[in-house]
Amino acid sequence: MSPRSRYLRFFSGMRTPPDWVIDRLLDVDDHTHLAWGAIDLSGVDRPAIGVVHAFRDKEDPDCAEFSVAILDDWHGLGLGKLLTATILLDALEEGITRFHVDTLAENRSATNFTQMLGGVGKGSADMTRGFDLDVAEAIRRLRDQCDPPAIASVFAAFDG
Repeated sequence: MSPRSRYLRFFSGMRTPPDWVIDRLLDVDDHTHLAWGAIDLSGVDRPAIGVVHAFRDKEDPDCAEFSVAILDDWHGLGLGKLLTATILLDALEEGITRFHVDTLAENRSATNFTQMLGGVGKGSADMTRGFDLDVAEAIRRLRDQCDPPAIASVFAAFDG
């Protein structure tokens, strides 16, 4: 990720995340922490190109913190929507009905994406904005939009 993308995603320009951040992102258990990733199959090394996470709230197990990160070369191609549809469907199967999203106020792309999914603003704190997102509503919006067209395959995989 470029320095700007790292700043917008992690609220910091750090070149390398601290070990505790890496440990948290890798500690997926398919109940408390859900995660899905995408890899580029066209190259020999098959690098990771995007990831989504949902961290269940310990105090409110029907809610999870949501985040998405896509490498810069893959921005604007619909990968974020594909991964988001996947984690929304997985979360619903796990009994998560709401997501909480925090983003930097200046991150217009994340704000617009969250609002497109039906995210409702929950106020601001310093440089961040919080949103609540109904999982079923977000799924409905992505299903209705059907963009990118490959998103239909995501829904078919979970529907079947």
